Amino acid sequence: MTATTTTRPCIALDVDGVLLDYNLAYAGAWERAFGVRPTLIDPQAYWPMDRWGVERLEGERLKQFRASFDDEFWSTIPPVEGAVQACRDLVSAGYRLVCVTALEVQFAQARWCNLMDLGFAVEEVVAVGKPGEPGNPKAVPVAALQPVAMVDDYLPYLVGLHADVHAALIDRDPHGSPNADASTHRANSSHVDLKGFTRWWLAANGGRR
Repeated sequence: MTATTTTRPCIALDVDGVLLDYNLAYAGAWERAFGVRPTLIDPQAYWPMDRWGVERLEGERLKQFRASFDDEFWSTIPPVEGAVQACRDLVSAGYRLVCVTALEVQFAQARWCNLMDLGFAVEEVVAVGKPGEPGNPKAVPVAALQPVAMVDDYLPYLVGLHADVHAALIDRDPHGSPNADASTHRANSSHVDLKGFTRWWLAANGGRR
């Protein structure tokens, strides 16, 4: 989805875990599917299945749960604290923001509506689908955008970017995090959340483009 096209420098942003609180929404999806809200057991777990007291599903119950990840789900995920203002600060400093998300294309419109309803100052949503083959599915669309930076909370999605793209990792929720192993790749910078990245980026770049 696209709002406008400009020549301002671009910053590419992941969505789940960077802009939107997918882990919190996961509990809501479970409640929709089964009528019971799961108990929070580890608030520092990276993956939602480890964060919430939920069972490993298979068969019909798994199918039932997956059905709750529909347009309603993808259009109503709450924001990460401070992320809306962080985006506004980046836009005020002269950047345009484009979301590159590992989401099925059929839900791109729902994601766009979610971000607009929450007041995120983003101009485009690029849905690359769920990973189906080895490699980084975001590398090609990010290369086409030619951003000055890519911000993601999943280290493998920062692999293979052009050397001119600053790879910024949101290193959240350490328990079970896939970001703990930096043996094959290291981000150019690491931050607790998008607020932290924005403060650091604007300070390092003179507060503007």
